[in-house]
Amino acid sequence: MMLRTSASRVLDDSDRDEVIALLDTDPVANVFVASRVRTVGLNPARLGGQMWGYGPRGALVSLCYAGANMVPVNAGPEAVHAFADRARRQGRRCSSIVGPADAVGPLWERLEPYWGRARAVRWRQPVMATTQKPPVAADPLVRRARPEDFDVMLPACVAMFTEEVGVSPNIGDGGALYRTRVAELIRIGRSYTRIDDGRVVFKAEIGAVTPQACQIQGVWVAPDLRGHGHAVAGMAAVVEAALSCFAPVVSLYVNDFNHAARAVYRKVGFHEVDTFMSVLF
Repeated sequence: MMLRTSASRVLDDSDRDEVIALLDTDPVANVFVASRVRTVGLNPARLGGQMWGYGPRGALVSLCYAGANMVPVNAGPEAVHAFADRARRQGRRCSSIVGPADAVGPLWERLEPYWGRARAVRWRQPVMATTQKPPVAADPLVRRARPEDFDVMLPACVAMFTEEVGVSPNIGDGGALYRTRVAELIRIGRSYTRIDDGRVVFKAEIGAVTPQACQIQGVWVAPDLRGHGHAVAGMAAVVEAALSCFAPVVSLYVNDFNHAARAVYRKVGFHEVDTFMSVLF
């Protein structure tokens, strides 16, 4: 029998152990949400949003992180219905819906009549992962970015975001939140770059980390230097660092139409393990 949509509820720190246990059933797909929960817990003020649960206490079935991004976790049809009902009543507060395609697709189908058209829908985004040292040589000039690199790194980060998402991160608050995030990743040693003569040649960040997995994001090569092997060698360096310093599984997701990037990741040793979908507002 289908549970009522009211079965969804807002979780708090008393649910933390159960939430983490559910997230750990798929460490790669859930790495972003798991990283947030492990770092700050479930208090909405610290989490930057709410965590919705589907199922009674002690028997959670599904989750949905509802912050700047909306991310369903282990959400079957009944949970999707419950989360869509809560999201519809609350109104759109997120800038994107992202996660497993088999959950995001039905969730968006239910929300689109109320939230209106999305700016863009990325229907198929292969999730790729590796556990092995890359079979290609790493760029020895790729290193961790340092705080003094911030002014050089920021324009490259903005260019990457704008190219990937389709809008500048400076829209809205003038880029304050984005600058804070760039600086934070540099500060905690999860931003990697090659800088030649004061110019970023290659960059990538490790955006989410748990004991089981980490996720690379923001991969970028200066446009006029593309096609010269910087992405392959740079990614090899980042993967080696990630496996050595952060987690035994390194993952990322990529647009299916970005054939060049997918070819780079395959050369570095990544293989497809799942499919995400993103709805961008």
